[in-house]
Amino acid sequence: MTFQRVITAAILIPIIVAAVLWAPPSVVAVLAAMIMLLALLELFALGEHVGLHGHRIWTGLCGLAIIFTQWLAATEQTWSLRGGVRLVRDFGAAESFSIEVVLMIFVLGAVGIVLFGKQPVVDSLGGLSVSAAAMLFLVLPFSTVVRLDGAGAIGPKLLLFTLVLVWAGDTMAYFVGRSIGKLPMARHLSPKKTWEGAVANLAGSILVAVAARRWIDIPPIHLIGMAVLANLGGQAGDLLESAYKRSAGVKDSGSLLPGHGGMLDRIDALILAAPVVWYYFNWLNIRG
Repeated sequence: MTFQRVITAAILIPIIVAAVLWAPPSVVAVLAAMIMLLALLELFALGEHVGLHGHRIWTGLCGLAIIFTQWLAATEQTWSLRGGVRLVRDFGAAESFSIEVVLMIFVLGAVGIVLFGKQPVVDSLGGLSVSAAAMLFLVLPFSTVVRLDGAGAIGPKLLLFTLVLVWAGDTMAYFVGRSIGKLPMARHLSPKKTWEGAVANLAGSILVAVAARRWIDIPPIHLIGMAVLANLGGQAGDLLESAYKRSAGVKDSGSLLPGHGGMLDRIDALILAAPVVWYYFNWLNIRG
């Protein structure tokens, strides 16, 4: 299992780093959308283990609309085409196609599915609960990776910083927890998680912040604070996904990534770490 975990990481990490650092925001948005859809499918599969059949197509379409909205709201971008034609993405479009609008469309559409769909009302309401949870606890927070990447010149650095602090924390927690972990952290959710691993997880993220202080133009104290809060959010996301799997009676959300489980297993910490970094960065901009 450890060998598979290392090999999978060795293949995927360089690809992800290259995409974040050198690919345009549109490519990152497309990659984020693909990852989001895969995680959504796994989340719906977990729901089906307990008899809850989510509205996959409608939730997926609205999830893609959320990603698109976050891309629209990112930094202005211009494309030059043949014949002197220029396409410009500006903030005006984002104001008319906001996340609030997408969420309201999702709610109205979900109500329509419940009232006029072919499923029994009991099954439709159960599916509605899974779909709403998917939007609130997966799609909406995860979509902030697109905003991070589009935050100007510093955006790709912030996104890579978020990814690395999650990876470093997870790696340290994994090895420290396996070697010396004895104090259970949340036995009812994940018996293998220990307080020793959680502390190592936090320490790994702090070390990333210290190492990145000369690379990212943010005061070191705020960079460390950002890493600490993002790590706590990430660990909460990890435990939340463990609760999903525990209720479904499965070990992993899927088998897409050898040694890591499914896509949802791989991004569970990132889902809540990314919005923490994004809103902390916005708070710094407002202050300064």
